[in-house]
Amino acid sequence: MQHELRSVDVAIGLGSHDLGVAAHSAELYRSELFPTLVFTGGNSPTTAQVFPRGEAVHFREHAIDLGVPAEAILLEPNAGNTGQNITLSREVLVAAGITPASVLLVSKPSMERRSFATARKLWPDVEILCASEPLEFDDYLKSIGDEKLVLDMLVGDLQRVIEYPKLGFAIEQEVPEDVHAAYESLIRDGFTSRLINP
Repeated sequence: MQHELRSVDVAIGLGSHDLGVAAHSAELYRSELFPTLVFTGGNSPTTAQVFPRGEAVHFREHAIDLGVPAEAILLEPNAGNTGQNITLSREVLVAAGITPASVLLVSKPSMERRSFATARKLWPDVEILCASEPLEFDDYLKSIGDEKLVLDMLVGDLQRVIEYPKLGFAIEQEVPEDVHAAYESLIRDGFTSRLINP
């Protein structure tokens, strides 16, 4: 999304297979961009073996290891999709007495646009900014260590950007023709394990 980052009321680290989300959230916390950090996410088929106690739990532990004080982190350990990440994180914040006017969503790079579109739909009265670990694509592939998984995730994320507005889950996002063509090509090449049935 290339949002210009600035101070916000709270950040939400969205669960996934990418521990870089926790590391980048910790870095942004240390830069004093927000006082409170929520980690959200249960498990998915992609993450169950890597994060057996749940994405949010492992992300929280990693952030604490990187210097974020435990008391600055709220935990939402049940979400199974992006809509639940937003909705259940809001509930955790309400329970903590926090009503933010601005929120920074920290995600894996390919998930920024989808998380933004989802949050704008489900939380329209809050200003939403997005961030992810600033890595070049080749470096990101190396950091994850599984090229097929990354490409499957890219295809799945883009499909959700395209299809979820029709289902009422997200706001519309423009998809350039060349991006759409690359998406169709990747599907033809078999990068389909993260596709949903639209």
